[in-house]
Amino acid sequence: MSAWFKMDLWKRVMIGLVLGLAVGLGIRQGLDPEAARQAAGYFKPFGDAFMNLIRMLVVPLIFTTLVAGVLAMGDPKKLGSLGGRTIGIYMVTTLFAVTIGLIVGTIIQPGASYDLSNVSAEDVARTMERLEAGGGMEQRTVFEQITNTLLAIIPPNPVAAMVQGDVLAIIFFAILFGVGVMMAGEKGRPVAEFFESASEAVLKLTLLVMETAPFGVFALMAWVMADQGLQVVFAMGWMTLALYVACLIHIAITHGGLLKFIGNLPLLPFFRGATDAQAVAFSTSSSNATLPMTISVAETNLGIKKTVAGSVLPLGATINMDGTALYQGLIALFAAQALGIEISIGMYVTVALMATLVSIGTAGIPSVSLFLATTTLGVVGATPDQMALILTPLFAFDRLLDMMRTVTNITGDLAVASVVAKAEGEIDEEVFRARDNLSAHIDDREPAV
Repeated sequence: MSAWFKMDLWKRVMIGLVLGLAVGLGIRQGLDPEAARQAAGYFKPFGDAFMNLIRMLVVPLIFTTLVAGVLAMGDPKKLGSLGGRTIGIYMVTTLFAVTIGLIVGTIIQPGASYDLSNVSAEDVARTMERLEAGGGMEQRTVFEQITNTLLAIIPPNPVAAMVQGDVLAIIFFAILFGVGVMMAGEKGRPVAEFFESASEAVLKLTLLVMETAPFGVFALMAWVMADQGLQVVFAMGWMTLALYVACLIHIAITHGGLLKFIGNLPLLPFFRGATDAQAVAFSTSSSNATLPMTISVAETNLGIKKTVAGSVLPLGATINMDGTALYQGLIALFAAQALGIEISIGMYVTVALMATLVSIGTAGIPSVSLFLATTTLGVVGATPDQMALILTPLFAFDRLLDMMRTVTNITGDLAVASVVAKAEGEIDEEVFRARDNLSAHIDDREPAV
């Protein structure tokens, strides 16, 4: 048993995936469809317990980590020039990320090959009821849809919003509450310490719940494979392709454009200098674990002064989750395509807002964005059973997806830090451009005799 827990979590999840695939396919191939569905039902309660553990964490995870993330600014004065510029750029790049994710998801349509439109008549009916209750199926003008979405972000009763799991309202209140605690200064310090401790406790609880992931993935995968067959694997291939394409486009266009046109900095030395941090991000799938390397790369390779690197990058590891936001948008489209739901313009706007805001304060640990995916799936009206069918294969393949999401997050942190440092006069451009000079020097050398 000790050898099991010493193994990396993602490896244990992959073992659960393989066993679940084998058992589920064995049931599907060895029994007639109705008997296979009944046999698969024995695994479902264990998978449902795992999904309930995930949903249990969503509200406390979002609220505590987001308040703690705002408090990480440390001083209300930082909300001025440096803090305001940094947060503003982070928000814009995150919105660009989810927009690119929605565009790529609309073009590639990763969920089209994963047909869940025939899950059950009851599930379809509940989905339509939820969409109608949320206004998703009503004939409204685009202006009315956008206005209603924005107004719904402001909670008349924050406690009721938490009870109902109204994530956009919770996010809005958490940000304002964090700002209020900062502005309270010394009197607000006990509250700040409470939320810093609460955030750490919820993160530990999240890691504890993740220890059950191999068993949950096994049970859910056996159920899904017995019920749906190999189409799940093909759908995950398309989802992986969509995510990698969208992340690469975002890095090239958004981060590259930010550096070139806003920061007036060359791209080649930046991407060469960021390689070390990107490699660590890809291998660890954790923004927090990569943070020491990110700061080192910023100061050593990119010439960013400590005043900026020490404040902008830790803040970015907390609130700048471009890859997570992009992924949340893709998940929503994946679900809608799999369920045969037509996405209205108003729903696109809601998904974009939800994905942007829900990514703020996401804990920088592997696979945590899947804990928040239930909120994004709620935008398209997915029921708990449908969420399980969608999230189960994503859990199994998440390590591969999370690696690219983390690279995107880290690249965004460094790009924003470079631009902010340039604007604040806190960057040594000779160091930043040194790699270009070195490359030119090597190219210009006389051939060796």
